[in-house]
Amino acid sequence: MPLNYVNSIPLHYQLAKQIEENIYKGNYNEKIPSERELMEEYRVSRSTVRQSISQLVQAGVLERRRGMGTFVKVKPIQDWLGSLRSTNETIETMDMVPGAKLLDSRIVQLSSDLQEETGLNEAYYFERIRYANHIPIGVEKHYYPVELGKKLTKYDLNKESFYHLIETEFGVKSFDAEQNITAGIISKEDAKLLNVSNKLCVLHTKRKIVDVNGEFVEFEDAFYRSDMYSFNIKLSRGLNVD
Repeated sequence: MPLNYVNSIPLHYQLAKQIEENIYKGNYNEKIPSERELMEEYRVSRSTVRQSISQLVQAGVLERRRGMGTFVKVKPIQDWLGSLRSTNETIETMDMVPGAKLLDSRIVQLSSDLQEETGLNEAYYFERIRYANHIPIGVEKHYYPVELGKKLTKYDLNKESFYHLIETEFGVKSFDAEQNITAGIISKEDAKLLNVSNKLCVLHTKRKIVDVNGEFVEFEDAFYRSDMYSFNIKLSRGLNVD
């Protein structure tokens, strides 16, 4: 897609978004085109190309290798099924920097489906965008018992992990969880939040967590970019013993 040369948005920012989009579409895999190739394709100056690349390097999308060129640094987040970890912990195991942005926080009346899942009539609702190396990878919606939710609101939820707070600050231990994962198309609202196409296929996860006594702790309804997030499971074939 050509750049808009009369738009108020700076050319280097437009070019950076084009490069990022080509990466996520799989057009650029390991290495991006050279500065000269980008200059010719998009009809921009060398300084514009260098500004765009620097912006993506700072965002953790690209990395420069001296004498070799500029390479794609983004890699999918891998979450191993069977291990109950926070999104922060999963991202950190991939040597990436986790991040979050709180979008909403309030007490809500639950739908009949959520009432059945949680055993509650109302819950404290939180919605956050999740990031890996400053790249938005998903939208998470959490439901907690009201009293637990009120405690969470006292912390900076743009920085803190819900699981870490619940375990270390509130003393809720020995989680158990049930999780369902399906495929779907991202909503227009979530696509806008993640700055992706509304035709993108996403991983839709629903997870219910209880404590050691079987008491409800959290219900999470989340969407993750399928190009940035994957779930893995280790399988083995048992031996038949006669």
